[in-house]
Amino acid sequence: MLEHEFNGPSFTVGVEEELMILDAEGLDLAQGIESILGAVPPELPGEVKPELMQSVLEVATEPCPDVSSAGRQLAALRAEVARIAEGQGMLIGGSGTHPFARWEDQEIVDRPRYIELAEELGWVAHRELIFGTHVHVGIAGPEKAVYVADGIRSYIPVLLGLSANSPFWRGTATGMMSSRTPVFRAFPRVGVPPHYGSWETYSRRVEMMVSAGAIEDYTYMWWDVRPHPNLGTVEARVFDQQTELEHTLALSALIVSLAHRMSASFDQAVPMVEYPTELIDDNKMRAAMRGIDGELVDFRRGRPVAAREMVRGMVDELREHAEELGCEAELAGVEELVRDGTGASQQLAIHERDPDVRALTRKLAELT
Repeated sequence: MLEHEFNGPSFTVGVEEELMILDAEGLDLAQGIESILGAVPPELPGEVKPELMQSVLEVATEPCPDVSSAGRQLAALRAEVARIAEGQGMLIGGSGTHPFARWEDQEIVDRPRYIELAEELGWVAHRELIFGTHVHVGIAGPEKAVYVADGIRSYIPVLLGLSANSPFWRGTATGMMSSRTPVFRAFPRVGVPPHYGSWETYSRRVEMMVSAGAIEDYTYMWWDVRPHPNLGTVEARVFDQQTELEHTLALSALIVSLAHRMSASFDQAVPMVEYPTELIDDNKMRAAMRGIDGELVDFRRGRPVAAREMVRGMVDELREHAEELGCEAELAGVEELVRDGTGASQQLAIHERDPDVRALTRKLAELT
């Protein structure tokens, strides 16, 4: 079976944010990752890393003991890369998609993994001009990690709906709250993962793909939620990138609280219900289209309900877990998203007041 690092401590939090690098004047995407990386001070907590495109910058925290600690690191990382970018005639912005950029104008990062990926997938890779937020939660024990990932799997639609922050693509309001979702669907091994059920099954299926030459290792399986054996975490990858830091922290608190609840169920030997992939995926597309403004299927009730009602019920169930983890203040930010609207709703409201997509992009940079 696969080697792993699921050795604890449990419920540490690590967050990765994929941010836009913008030209300060025209607000187009700027191919600036290398010059920014060259100016990052070595003592900065966490990491600043490249992604597939030269116009994308990733900030990543260290494993933190709680959400508030991760928030402080993210704030420092965002502030530092914004300072560096400004000194080079660029800005940093947060959104699931750039409001008007064209993928044809982007350049691939000069790193072997990304060059090989672009060569292998061609148009599919070059078109992946999207930005996401990933949240890692430390889990002790490989069986528990698979159980937690299987449990979070059924929540993928509501998690996407809450994080929806990409209503524009190539200068057009698409009618979707998460335009990032259909763009990423073109990639292989993405979206709703299989229900694995056990560490043995997960290991066997990964090893089968590696030995067949389909993937180099499990990190090429870009599911919406996945065990991450090398880091000893369960990683939630479904989120659109958030503009405001407070929203990233609210989603992080939601994930770690959900993982805490799933871990308690594992300890109590509660059987995990395996919901059909097609049902979760159908629900996910509802979330991509309407965010939390529409209805989602409540699997336990077996019928559609208002997405906002589902979110409020979820928060109520997780509140005691958040209190135990010390992230109840950040979890309260989920209620703000329900009340005031997601990032996508806020982008559309800004655009309604001023239909200039460049003005919207500048506002995203200011809020980031």
